[in-house]
Amino acid sequence: MEARNQLYTRETEKQIGELNRLGWYHSIQLPDGQVIQGLQSLEQLRTRLAQFPIPQDLTGKRILDIGAWDGWFSFEMERRGAEVLAVDSAEHTRFRVARELLGSKVEYRIGDICRLSSKDIGRFDIVLFFGVLYHVKHPLLALETVCDLTTDMAFVESFVTDDGEDLSVPALMEFYETTELRGQFDNWVGPNASCLLAFCRTAGFARVRLESVMDHRAHVSCFRKWDGHPGSEAAPDMAPYLTCVENSVSRDHTFSSLADDYVSLWFKTGQEQLTCDEVFPEIGGYGSRPVIVHATGGDGWHANCKLPTRLDPGWYETRLRVRHSAFSNSVRIGVDVPAAQTSLPASSSPDVTIRLVTDGRTWDRYRVNVGVDACVSLWVAGLPDPCDRAHVRVRLNGADLPAIFVSSHDREGLSQVNALLPAGLQAGPGWIALIFGEYQSEAVTLDLV
Repeated sequence: MEARNQLYTRETEKQIGELNRLGWYHSIQLPDGQVIQGLQSLEQLRTRLAQFPIPQDLTGKRILDIGAWDGWFSFEMERRGAEVLAVDSAEHTRFRVARELLGSKVEYRIGDICRLSSKDIGRFDIVLFFGVLYHVKHPLLALETVCDLTTDMAFVESFVTDDGEDLSVPALMEFYETTELRGQFDNWVGPNASCLLAFCRTAGFARVRLESVMDHRAHVSCFRKWDGHPGSEAAPDMAPYLTCVENSVSRDHTFSSLADDYVSLWFKTGQEQLTCDEVFPEIGGYGSRPVIVHATGGDGWHANCKLPTRLDPGWYETRLRVRHSAFSNSVRIGVDVPAAQTSLPASSSPDVTIRLVTDGRTWDRYRVNVGVDACVSLWVAGLPDPCDRAHVRVRLNGADLPAIFVSSHDREGLSQVNALLPAGLQAGPGWIALIFGEYQSEAVTLDLV
């Protein structure tokens, strides 16, 4: 370690001397072909960028370059057709000079990565995060911010302590209190490649891929969505079935964009021996890799995944698939919305009507017990017979409860619909409606006790 740091210190002193002589870190090629020589040559910059699967044509894309420095990567993204915002923690006059010489329209802002927010600057199709992570004291917070700002892909380049050849090694990170890394006081952390990948997954990216490691700099591609649409050709009976979705800690339907909330998904599938790499939750269109997947008995399964980072307030559809299956039924959850809403939504389907609501265990009318194994039963007119439960949801105080049972018609033409309640649901007044396909019944009130 000491020998390595001495070597890094000598290299840093040499680089600083060269940087002071040149004045520029990035080389910049001007429209007339002249090149402003920087510490990083055009060939080196192009090689760094080539480690990532960034399209040559970025027309119509919005791109954020965090830690832009002299701006070569920002200007290259603009050259490919993107609308670009460049952000750095401090003002760099050379960026503004280069922008003027190039006739560039790249927007330039000063901001701290850990304090950036999509509420202030919006979200971007692609985010570049090159050579920044090891300069921040809170690397996971920084990556969560990167994830928040990304709608599709983020590309991360960072110092790592190993060559990334063996990703089965434990995730480890060194912390540098003073100038232990390359003699620079603003180098704070040194993850190994396994740790860097784990950080990116934990920050909220659905898929993370190590592209390369060159001279202790790792290049990682991060994706917010699952790869393609595997399972879309699968038979419908291969899809899993969601039976309950709840907050992993409070076990109710309360989710916050400001908290580090995780989502529990309870589902049924005929597939066996599933792992975290074979279950694919999706919330609001964003993938979220599970941190826990385990069997609960029979064909039952339970998975926990992170609520996508810093979602805007509102309602989000939740579903999952497993291995090569199609997606499950969809369930609506609310983020930063009241746990109970007093206003009753209007009916959008006069043909589907709730005739009776009872507790699914005691049969008390319009009084439903909350707690572990709580269940609600509805008697509904207007459903087809037979009716696939995948097309039916019970909407309680705005959030959805998947139907776990839909009966055939009784002598009065009513169908019984049963649904499980989240175990941590709070007692109080509420309203309930039935969703059939795209239609919603008129809501009725009930007491949760």
